[in-house]
Amino acid sequence: MVKVYGLVVLYKGVTSATILKAAYDLQSFSFFQRSSVQEFMTFVSKTIVERTHQASRQSVKEGEYMVQVYVRADNLAGVLISDHEYPNRVAHTLITKLLDDFSAKVPVAIWQTGDETTIDFPVLPQYLAKYQDPKEADALTKIQNDLDETKIILHDTIKAVLERGEKLDDLVEKSNSLSMHSKAFYKTARKTNSCCNF
Repeated sequence: MVKVYGLVVLYKGVTSATILKAAYDLQSFSFFQRSSVQEFMTFVSKTIVERTHQASRQSVKEGEYMVQVYVRADNLAGVLISDHEYPNRVAHTLITKLLDDFSAKVPVAIWQTGDETTIDFPVLPQYLAKYQDPKEADALTKIQNDLDETKIILHDTIKAVLERGEKLDDLVEKSNSLSMHSKAFYKTARKTNSCCNF
């Protein structure tokens, strides 16, 4: 099943990355594992951002999980942690949108000195909840799904028309054979009636 476990916004400094805001959905893990899993996700997010060049994207697969990273030219970085079924293109589209919204609402001046407690960006958990479904994050995916549904409907319609066409063909054949039988009956009736005519 497609699942996003975490969205993290970071600032990539000269020597280390700082988490500016993060949201996690760890309901699928047991209660006792959640803090360890979150700690590990935080560590992985920081490490991968530190090792990703400016203005570049990276996708890292670890077991059944995918970590998508985008570090912008201004050192603002986004990380999406998901299962391997979440589409890469959709993940990077979401990260780009998230970073654009973040940079529009949070002043650049506080990125270097800010942290999770000082930065106000309350919509991150909403992003995490809304974009569990990849179709919500990417208009192209949504359009593709709509096209697939339309294609299925068209296939069903064409199939129904063909079935109806086959039934019509059967009727036409029957009417053709009926016409021949009618002509034969007419000829026979005429012969029979001709002997009775005076």
